[in-house]
Amino acid sequence: MPWTTVQLADLQRQAEAAQRAVPVPSPCRNVCRMDAAGGWCEGCLRTIDEIAAWSNATEADKRRIWASLPGRAQQLAGSGTMPPQ
Repeated sequence: MPWTTVQLADLQRQAEAAQRAVPVPSPCRNVCRMDAAGGWCEGCLRTIDEIAAWSNATEADKRRIWASLPGRAQQLAGSGTMPPQ
């Protein structure tokens, strides 16, 4: 089953909350599998470079990454890719 409207809305809410959070939380969902086609982690939708840099990233960089996640999920939703369980 592809990404649902509810799952996409939940990710959008989390991304918006991350813009106000101090410190910015990690989007990690403990589903650590890299999608070869998209180059994103199937759990958190970050690239391997974003994951590797997270602990040293500035709060602004973390917020930028969070802001990109709903768009990545929308791309996956359009392709029919399932979200991780």
